Amino acid sequence: MKTQVCIIGAGPAGLLLGHMLRAEGIECVVLERQTPDYVLGRIRAGVLEQITVSLMERLGLDQRLKAEGLPHDGFNLADGERLIHIDIAGLTGKHVVVYGQTELTRDLMDAREERGLEVIYEAKDAALFDIESDAPYVTYQKDGAEHRIDARIIVGCDGFHGPSRKAIPNTVGKEFERAYPFGWLGILADVPPCNHELIYANHERGFALASMRSETRSRYYVDVPLIEKIEDWSDDRIWDELAIRLGPDAAAHITRGPSIEKSIAPLRSYVFAPMRHGSLMLCGDSAHIVPPTGAKGLNLAASDVHYAADALIAFFKRNNADAIPAYSDKALARVWKSERFSWSLTKLLHRFPEDGPFERAMQIAELDYIASSKAAQTSIAENYVGLPV
Repeated sequence: MKTQVCIIGAGPAGLLLGHMLRAEGIECVVLERQTPDYVLGRIRAGVLEQITVSLMERLGLDQRLKAEGLPHDGFNLADGERLIHIDIAGLTGKHVVVYGQTELTRDLMDAREERGLEVIYEAKDAALFDIESDAPYVTYQKDGAEHRIDARIIVGCDGFHGPSRKAIPNTVGKEFERAYPFGWLGILADVPPCNHELIYANHERGFALASMRSETRSRYYVDVPLIEKIEDWSDDRIWDELAIRLGPDAAAHITRGPSIEKSIAPLRSYVFAPMRHGSLMLCGDSAHIVPPTGAKGLNLAASDVHYAADALIAFFKRNNADAIPAYSDKALARVWKSERFSWSLTKLLHRFPEDGPFERAMQIAELDYIASSKAAQTSIAENYVGLPV
């Protein structure tokens, strides 16, 4: 098979990019090693920045997002006793939208046949070849046979463990990483949220987050040491811990219910540079990971797709030979700013094992400053709602 662009990975980044290229008449094929049901079974983020919403609008695939998404004009920081409201709309004139990544992915998947986007699921053992040439190709296994796709450009949207980033020689790429000594224990339940906006809490017992997927489905988190096991956390234990860490105001409005899903996700900050080598481009988690504090993961992948689509359209439609080489620097400039914001919120809201009384006092002082400073709140709001692309 021959195509102009081979995209590896059919998560939201790969599907977004595929749809944007097809809308411009650019040939592309998307490879995904899992089944569609597996892809939709991933429980992921639910807060969309304007960049993500605007891409769905640009594609004309935002009908359900507009009907079911929950616009949020702000969010809250908590210190165990009070809520510090960050008025996003008042400070920036913008808002975010709560709409689950699963639902966004479903919208993109449902439109693929009508829009002529070819997605090959259960494409196992994808391997990249000749990425430093103008004629790279990808091989994969399906139905007991090996298949090959020849392309002009390969785009890796295949996540942290995928083959794309690993195809870049060690002599070319550089990794920047910070692994955190805790994970987020999450519980999903069909109960109304305790607040109409998200609450990020810093408590002496640790971090907590109250969020939602809809007006009837809630997602809560507490941070736990990496040695913790999910089977040691009953639903009641999680609800009890949340009530303490979120503070009395939120606790009074928590509705308890049986969990639909529970898991512990480790946290890390990671960047790989460059995000392009030869005829290979990287998007999303294949090039960077952010801790979920600040809800940047999906949105950062969407900004990568924005830059990648613009570069590919300029390359194929306007014969701009400089567009592909310029992609990495453009994308990384925004990646590092988002990494900084996610890292700073993580430091502010979590208790690290090495922290003592001084570090705790600094967190309290920082929260006090944020509570009393419009400038500090504006900085947080600008980063939370999403920096310009």
